[in-house]
Amino acid sequence: MHVFSNPIGAGTLWFNDLTTPEGAPVAYDPQARAFLPVPPFCINRERIGCNWIAPEKGAFCKACAMTELAPDPEIPNSIENWAETEAAKRWVLDNLGRWHWFRPEDPGARPRFHMLVDGHTPAAMGHSDGVVTISVSEADPVVRVTRREALDEPYRTMIGHMRHEIAHMLWWRLSLREDFLDAFREMFGDERVDYAAALQKHYESGPLEGWETHYLTSYASSHPHEDWAETVAHLIHLTDITDSFVATGLTSPEMPVGYSWDPYAEPDTGKLVHVAASLATRMNHVNRSMGLAELYPFVLSKTAHRKLAFVHDWLRRGAHGR
Repeated sequence: MHVFSNPIGAGTLWFNDLTTPEGAPVAYDPQARAFLPVPPFCINRERIGCNWIAPEKGAFCKACAMTELAPDPEIPNSIENWAETEAAKRWVLDNLGRWHWFRPEDPGARPRFHMLVDGHTPAAMGHSDGVVTISVSEADPVVRVTRREALDEPYRTMIGHMRHEIAHMLWWRLSLREDFLDAFREMFGDERVDYAAALQKHYESGPLEGWETHYLTSYASSHPHEDWAETVAHLIHLTDITDSFVATGLTSPEMPVGYSWDPYAEPDTGKLVHVAASLATRMNHVNRSMGLAELYPFVLSKTAHRKLAFVHDWLRRGAHGR
């Protein structure tokens, strides 16, 4: 993620900022990828702290307009959790916008979001025909950590959920192309295998033995759809880790030299992943110095590298239909 210029003074702005260092209100324009000091601001600014511009006064920004179903405000903590969930959504939409997804130049359908609060059982996250369903209850760190430990997962965040579930929507978009499905099945397997039965087997019997040599996560081994979604999420993780590293002016021996490098514009997946994995290893060590969990607690196998390259190719060209 970029670090942004202050449009009215000195200093820098971060992606989630609502004001400048001097306290002047600003809003982010995803089309210009810059902060602006003038309205119209999103109508959700006061309600959930949305910091994007709106097309006109009293309107939703492009990100909030994608939310078809919002949580009931009468439910305790629903607004706070929804606000954090929408912030994660804006972050990931901007990530994907770097590859032209869901921007004006993208002719395809946009995701529609249903933001749900857990009832007696957790709200099921997922995607169906362009609708992405997210449990905002997981914005609560206690809920999220409890589920992460129950599922024996090394990583679970709202940004991670957004990247994973939107990845399913991207698959749906790409599956409408005649040239995608055969290539997908050759790389990931046949997604027409019974999905519900595959997940039931995964949760009852555990992941496939030796999954580490073929998949990024144990969950990815459950079904080709989940392998795709996990791989897409990890490609965005790695690209954005690297982009954020570059944006803050940090350097590393693996970084390309001699020009201003944009990880999102890098066509060579091998180079991108090599740099990203090297940075993640170093940042894992920095996190340990504060007693924190590893930033990127994953190992990339040769098969995972091939899958990341496949996803990288399709995400870089898919929104334009090339």
